[in-house]
Amino acid sequence: MDASTSLLIFQITCCIGLSLWLSISLINNLHAFVSSAGAIGATMSMAPLAQPPAISFPLLGRAMTSPSLHRLALAIIVLIQAAAVLTAWVGCYELVLGAGLEASLPWLNLALSAALGFLLAMLLGGIWFGYWIRQEGLQLTHLLLMVWILLHFVVLNVRWS
Repeated sequence: MDASTSLLIFQITCCIGLSLWLSISLINNLHAFVSSAGAIGATMSMAPLAQPPAISFPLLGRAMTSPSLHRLALAIIVLIQAAAVLTAWVGCYELVLGAGLEASLPWLNLALSAALGFLLAMLLGGIWFGYWIRQEGLQLTHLLLMVWILLHFVVLNVRWS
């Protein structure tokens, strides 16, 4: 096996893995929409800061307790996730069965952009609502997922010789 074939196998593995991860994430949010909206609501209402010992700081005025806003926030995330899933699978098709890497890159880059977009939305929303104080694991997860998406971009777009 030559290096270009082994690189293509690695790229295909990345694409399929990314597409599956995006798909499962979307399915989870659709299947457990109410629970996911509740989790978003906990962050947006800044509820973890009220848990003992309660933390009082000036940013608490940003808290949003409306379940309708929590559902709207999740609905926006779900729509972006759906776009990411669709474009990722089109990119996989082009890479594996279609015209190859060059034809798949616009689709895969669009999927990566959508994924980066919904992760940035979660990261920025979290930082707005002070999740670094009591939900630092969630913040680290969002940051790590962003690094993962950026690494996918490098693997797919850098021309390896």
